[in-house]
Amino acid sequence: MTRLEARVPRELKKTLERAAAVTGHPTLTSFMIYTLQASARKVIEEHQQAKLTADESVNFVQALLAPAAPNAALRSAFGRYRREAFAST
Repeated sequence: MTRLEARVPRELKKTLERAAAVTGHPTLTSFMIYTLQASARKVIEEHQQAKLTADESVNFVQALLAPAAPNAALRSAFGRYRREAFAST
C-alpha cells in the first residue's frame, strides 16, 4: 500500500463526504478510492479505443473489403522481407 494525499477546498470535501454517504461508502477514503479507480479505468479504456468519424469508418471498411493493388515499393519491400526473413532457413 502507498499513501495518496490531496488538499481540497472545504466545500469540495463536504460534497465528497455527502456523495460517500449517499452511495453507502462507510468512509470518504473508500468512496474516493472507488471513484478514482472507476474514473481511471474509464479514461484508459477511452484512450485505447480508436475513434473514427463516419467517413473514416466507411473508408476503413472499403479498404479492408477492396484493398489497393500493391505498388512497386510494396512489392520491393516484400521481396526484401522474404529474402531476409527466410535467408537462415
